[in-house]
Formats: sequence, C-alpha cells, structure tokens
Amino acid sequence: MKKFIDSVRNIFKIEELRSRILFTLGLLLIYRLGSYVVLPGVDPVVLENITPQGTGAGLSSLIDLFAGGAFSRASVFALGIMPYISASIVVQLLGMVVPSIQKLQREGESGRNKLNQVTRYLTIAITVAQAVGFLINLKAQYGSAIILKTGDSLDLSFIFSTVVTLTAGTMLIMWLGEKITDKGLGNGISLIIMVGIIARLPVALSAEFNFRTGTGGGGLIPFLLELMFLVLIVAGVILLVQGTRRIPIQVAKRVVGNKVYGGTRQFIPIKVNAAGVMPIIFAQAIMFLPATIAQFFPDSDISQGIASAFMDFTSITYNIILALLIIIFTFFYTSLSVNSRQMSEDLKKNNAFIPGVKPGKKTEEYLDDVLSKITLPGSVFLAVIAILPAIAIIAGINSQFAQFYGGTSLLIMVGVVLDTLQQIESHLLMRHYDGLMKTGRIRGRSAVGAQI
Repeated sequence: MKKFIDSVRNIFKIEELRSRILFTLGLLLIYRLGSYVVLPGVDPVVLENITPQGTGAGLSSLIDLFAGGAFSRASVFALGIMPYISASIVVQLLGMVVPSIQKLQREGESGRNKLNQVTRYLTIAITVAQAVGFLINLKAQYGSAIILKTGDSLDLSFIFSTVVTLTAGTMLIMWLGEKITDKGLGNGISLIIMVGIIARLPVALSAEFNFRTGTGGGGLIPFLLELMFLVLIVAGVILLVQGTRRIPIQVAKRVVGNKVYGGTRQFIPIKVNAAGVMPIIFAQAIMFLPATIAQFFPDSDISQGIASAFMDFTSITYNIILALLIIIFTFFYTSLSVNSRQMSEDLKKNNAFIPGVKPGKKTEEYLDDVLSKITLPGSVFLAVIAILPAIAIIAGINSQFAQFYGGTSLLIMVGVVLDTLQQIESHLLMRHYDGLMKTGRIRGRSAVGAQI
C-alpha cells in the first residue's frame, strides 16, 4: 500500500504528467456536463415525467450505453461518439478492398491525415442520418408532447435545428477525444466511452445495495458475494485482454563493414482476443434486427413469435444465438485485423524466420494455424463474457448492476483502464521512477482506439 501511495505521489511530481492528467479530466468534465444539456425545443419536464412508449431495450439502449445516458436524456450529445466509431470501422473495412485507401494506409503520416479527413466527412454524413432517426424515435416514444411547439408533426425548422445541433455535438465530442489523445493521457475516444459507461456504476451499485438490504433482498451477505464474483470476472477479463501467444522468430546475421546486425531472437505477440469488443457489438446489432423488422408486421403471428424470442434477453434461445454469432464474428474480424500473409512477407523482407518453419507459404500456414488455435478459446471466452449479464439477471441481480458483469461495458472499461495505466507507467519509468506495480509491467492494448 505504501508503494502505491508513493507511486501516486510520483505521478504528481512530474509536471508534464500532472498537466496531462488535469487536461484530460477537464475535457472529460466538459463532456459529462454537455450530456445533461437538453436539446433546444425539447420539453425537459415531459422528458423526465413521461415514460417512453417504446421498450428500453434494443439498438437505442446500445447507443445510450456508449453515449453515457445522453441518448435517453435527449441531450445535445445524444448520439455520442458512435457515428465517429462507425465511420472509422467503415474506412478500416474499405481499406481491405479499395486499392486507393490501401495506398493511403501505406503512405505514413500524410496518408493517415488524409484518411482522418475522410473519416471526419463520413462522420458528418452518418451523424445527419442518425439525427433524423433520433427525432423519429423521440416522436415515437414520447409523442408530440415532448416538443415545445404544438402540433402532431415535427416542424421543419425544429428538425433542421436539431440535426445541426446533434451533428455539432458529435463533432465536438470527436474534437475533445482527439485533443485528449494529443495533449492528454490515454486514447481520448476510448476514455469518453468509458466515462459514459462508468458514470452508471454508482447508481447501479446503490440500487443493488438498496434492494439487497431491503425487505426480501437477502441481506448484506448476498451483496458482498456479488461484489466478490464481480472481482473474479474482472480478473478473467484482464486475462483475456492481456493474453498473448508469443511466436519466437530468429533474425539472420548481416555483416555491414565491421559491424554485425541481427542474429537475435525475438517474438511476435499475437493476442488471444485480437478482435476486441467488435464481435459483441456486431452480434448485438444483428440480434436487434429481427425484433425491429417484426414491429412492421404487428398482426402476424410468426413476426410476434420472432419478436418475443429476440426481445427476451434472458432466454436460452437468444443467448445461444448471440454466443454463436460472437464466435463467428470473432474469427471474421480477427482474419481482417491480423493478416498472416503480410506478416510472413514482412518477416521474409527483414531476413527473419520462425525456427523450424520455412519462409514464405509455410510461414503463412503456420501463422494461420496458430491464429486459429488461440482464436477459438478466445472467442468462446468472449461469448461467455457477453452472456454473463443475462445469467446475472436470472440469478436475481438488478438489471442495471448486471450490465457490469460482462458484455461490452466491462470489456471497454478493463481495456481502457489498462491502456491508460500503461501510459502512466511509461511516463514514470522514463523519468527513473518505479512503476505502478512492484513486479511485472502493465501491458496496454496495441489496437487503435483500444479496439472500439
């Protein structure tokens, strides 16, 4: 404990690190304050007192999770950072099939700047489309009473002003995230999402505590057991996030003049969960589609049966399908993000090889085999983490608190915290201070944006 206190003291002794932490906290505070500013023209009294007509689950609940509750509060930051994330994913996927984008990815800093500009323009287009959808969803849930102006239909001036406001809000969040990445600490986009998720933890914890200590709740012991299981689950998620398979490689010796280069033994680290949280996000988005489509056919018995099956998040059918989709998407996204052919070519160009494996095609096949073997248990573990909230709800845990037992929220929080702590430790070690841990080193995630 004394070593930890000394490490915290050392953090604030370093002027640059201290200013970065304060800068990051200041921008995150601006984001959280903005998430409570209601859109112009929306009646906050009606928003607070009237229960939405639609269900609280679905795609809107996923957006609300990433927006830190701003979506349900009809805030100027209602769409959050999701349009920017969607645009980044689209550009990343296009880079695998469009030659011009592939060329930009290989051009270094200049190409990266051009891709960032493309991502920003695409973010604006996606935000405008989602803003219109947000207004339709707002009218469907609350009716015309939510709008300060009278009338059963949405006024064109209100639509235009709201779309502009929501677009400006998303672009401001994107700017805050980029500033945090440049001048603050950690990945700005990831931190913004994590802060929105973790802001719900005190309310969920308080609700669960009140339920357990109330009449028929079981008392304090079940609450402490729940916290203990949560700690064990977090430890398991840390193992999944940090787990890597190190493939040994040997660099051939090269004699240049009087100097000898190479001849060293190194490792290629391949992560057990190279896909991050993307498989869960994709699988959940697809699971929402059948119920959404069924709403267009309310009189059909088949559509109602499908809707009931896919609306019950604690049913065995729903969770089995979700787990299978996560396993499939994990293999798919891993194959996109980890290119074994490119790795094999890079090894050959740098006069490196895997001991006992021939360079070229054999190396590519070996890397594919290793990737398949470590992706299978990783995908199964990821699927188990995704369905843990449903198991927690069945066990009697409050639905708000159950969200932190697994799923996207827990993976994002653990990954972002590890990445931020790794950056803090790097600053300490650079200035000859001890790290945050007595033994070992904190390893953050290497994927861009903490794989969000």
